[in-house]
Amino acid sequence: MTIKDIPEEWEIRATETPFTGNKTSVRTDEVVMPDGTVVGRDYQVHPGSVAVLALDESDRVLVLRQYRHPVRHKLWEIPAGLLDVPGENPLHAAQRELYEEAHVKAEDWRVLTDVYTTPGGCDEAVRIFLARDLSEAEGERFAVAEEEADMELDRVPVQDLVRGVLAGELHNNCLVVGVLSLVAARDGDGLDALRPAQAPWPARPFEA
Repeated sequence: MTIKDIPEEWEIRATETPFTGNKTSVRTDEVVMPDGTVVGRDYQVHPGSVAVLALDESDRVLVLRQYRHPVRHKLWEIPAGLLDVPGENPLHAAQRELYEEAHVKAEDWRVLTDVYTTPGGCDEAVRIFLARDLSEAEGERFAVAEEEADMELDRVPVQDLVRGVLAGELHNNCLVVGVLSLVAARDGDGLDALRPAQAPWPARPFEA
C-alpha cells in the first residue's frame, strides 16, 4: 500500500475573516461534514515559509537562538522566514533568509522535506531546504531589529542536535524535522537523491 497524502476539499457554506494582522489572519469556515452537519472551523491563514538546514564541511548545522514570545522561550532554530510575495520562488526566499540571518551563501541546494506545521489550526506550509558548500556572503550584513537583534549564531554537529531533539531539549519544528530528515536521507538513498531545489510544491505553487 502506498502511504501518501491526497488533496481534498469539503464544501464550505460560508466564510468570514474576523481578524487580519500584518502577515497572517484568522478565518472561520462553515464546513459540511460527511454526515451533512455544518460545523465552524477557525484557523490561521498563513502565507507559507521556508527554512534552511545549512550543513558545513565539518558536518555541523548552522543554527540560531531567538526569543519566541508565544511560547516564552529562546529556541535554537535553523534560518527561516516567510514567503513575502504570493507565488514567490521558495528557493529564492531560502537564499535570502540564509543571507539575512547568517550572512552565508550556499552552492548546493536540495529540497529536504515539505511539511504543514500545525494542520489542525493553521494552513502554514513550510519547505525545508538542505544547503551545502557554504561560504561567507559578500557585502554588508543585513541590519537586524526587534527579536533578531538579540539573536545568537552557532554551528553544531548533527549528532549533538539529534541527541537534543530526542532528549526533549530542542523544540523548534523546522530544526527537529530538518535534522531528523537529514539523518533519514543519509540512511536511505543518500543526500544526492533528494529532490532538486526547484521541485514542484503544490502547497505553494511558484514559477521557477
